[in-house]
Amino acid sequence: MARPEVIIAGAGPTGLVLALWLTRQGIGVRIIDRSGAPGTTSRALAVQARTLELYRQLDLTEEVLERGHRVPAVNLWSRGERAARVAFGSIGSDLTPYPFLEIYPQDEHERLLIAHLQQLGVSVERRTELTAFTDLGDQVRVQLRTAEGKEEIAEFRYLAGCDGARSMVREALGTGFPGGTYRHVFYVADIAGAGAPIDGEVHVDLDEADFLAVFPLAGAGHARLIGTVQDERAEHPENLRFEDVSQRAIRNLRLTIDRVNWFSTYRVHHRVSGHFSRARVFLLGDAAHIHSPVGGQGMNTGIGDAINLAWKLAAVLRGHADERLLATYESERIGFAQRLVATTDRVFTFATAQGKLADLVRTRLAPTLFARVVSLEAVREYLFRTVSQIMVNYRGSALSAGVAGEVHGGDRLPWVVHDSHDNHASLAAISWQAHVYGEASAELRAACTALGLPLHSFSWSAAHGAAGLERDALYLLRPDSYVALADGSAEARALARYFSERALRPPAPG
Repeated sequence: MARPEVIIAGAGPTGLVLALWLTRQGIGVRIIDRSGAPGTTSRALAVQARTLELYRQLDLTEEVLERGHRVPAVNLWSRGERAARVAFGSIGSDLTPYPFLEIYPQDEHERLLIAHLQQLGVSVERRTELTAFTDLGDQVRVQLRTAEGKEEIAEFRYLAGCDGARSMVREALGTGFPGGTYRHVFYVADIAGAGAPIDGEVHVDLDEADFLAVFPLAGAGHARLIGTVQDERAEHPENLRFEDVSQRAIRNLRLTIDRVNWFSTYRVHHRVSGHFSRARVFLLGDAAHIHSPVGGQGMNTGIGDAINLAWKLAAVLRGHADERLLATYESERIGFAQRLVATTDRVFTFATAQGKLADLVRTRLAPTLFARVVSLEAVREYLFRTVSQIMVNYRGSALSAGVAGEVHGGDRLPWVVHDSHDNHASLAAISWQAHVYGEASAELRAACTALGLPLHSFSWSAAHGAAGLERDALYLLRPDSYVALADGSAEARALARYFSERALRPPAPG
C-alpha cells in the first residue's frame, strides 16, 4: 500500500469520496473521524444526475441505483390540493443517462463508500481527532489524538478538511465563515405511513404552515419527512418530539403516519468560507459551505469538491503538474458554492416567509404561476439542468480554453448515444483523454500517441450536432471529465500549447 501523502479529516461522504478517488489513482491516504461509527440517521437524501455520472469512475453508480429509490417527479401542494407536478423523465431523457432524482440516504451512502474503500485496503480510523496542524512549507505536520487517547505527530504532503460545519481545520486557518442562521428549527422524521404523498414521488407543501417535504425511500410505505418548526416551539429544539410538530401541513398533504422510526432536529446555516484553501490545506463540503436542504444540493456539492480536488492532488503528487494546479480548486469551486447558497437561501426564504402577503403569494399566486411556467419545455429543462448539477461548469477557470460548436472549455461534455455508442462510456477512466466527433487527422492522432493521451473518435451524426458538438473538432477532457480545451481546428499544436502553457504533463506512453 502506498505511503499516506494526504490526511483527510472527516469521514462523511465528502471525505470518503476524496479518499476513494485518491486511492484509485495510486495516492496513499489516511482518513480519520472523531465519531465512533458511521451515522445511523441522515438529512441528505438526494443523489443528483451529475454525481451518478461521475460515480461511474468508481463503479458506484449501479449499486446506488440498485439500493436507492428512483423519483420520477416532484409535486407542489397548496391549500390541501396538488397544485403542480414536474416529471423528470420527459425533461432530461436526452441530457443524461440518469434523468431522475435518486433517493439514497446519507447513512446508507456512507456505508457503501466505506465498503468500497475497505476493498482498496483503506479503513477509517475512528475516534481519532485532529487537534492541531502546522504548514511547514513542503509538508503539513499534524497532531492527532487516537482512539486510545494517545497523542501522535505525523507529517503529510497535504491536509483535507472534510470535518463539517464546525470544522476545526477552517477555524485554525482563520478563513472566516460569513453568512447567517435561519430562525427556523428543521426536523427530520423517518416514518411508515400512507396517503397521497406515499406514492414514490417527492411532495412539498406550500401552505400557511410550517414547511414540509416528503421524500420516498426504498420499501413500501417508507418515507422521510423534512420540515420546519417555528414560533416558541423552536426555542428549545433539544426538547422537541414529533408530537410537537405542527400537524397542519401533514393534514394538508393527506398524510397518515402509522409509525415514527426516528426523529431529530437541527438548525441550518447559510455560509461560505472566505477561502477553500491555503497553501497545503484544503476545505471541502460542509467545512467550506453550508445551506438549506432545498433542492438536495449539499451532499452532491461536497462530492463535487472532492472529485475536483482529487485529480489535481494526484497530478501534483505523481509529478504531472506543479503546485499551481492546486490553486484552481478554490477558483473553480468557491464561485459555484456562493451562487448555490444565495439561490437556496432565496428559495427557502420564499417558502417559509410569514405574513398575510407572503401567504397570499405562496399559496395562491405561486402555485398557479409555477404550473404555467413549468408547462414550457425550456423552463423545465433549465430547472432540471440546474438541480441535477449537469449545468455546473468551469468556463472562467485557468484550466479552460476555447469553444467549438456550443461547447466551451470548462463545460460538462454533452451526453450523446448514437448507434449504441455512449460517448460518456470512456469517461469512466480517471485520465486525460481526447474526443473527436467526425474525422481525426493523422497529425492529431500522432500527437495524442506521443502524449500518451487516449483518443476516442466517434462517427459524426446529427445527434452530435443537436447536442452542441462541432464536427471534426477536438475536445480535450480532464480526469474529472470536464472539457479542458474545445478547439474547432483540432490542430496538434493547440493540444501541445494547452499543456505547455499550464505546465501540465499527461502520463507518458506505456
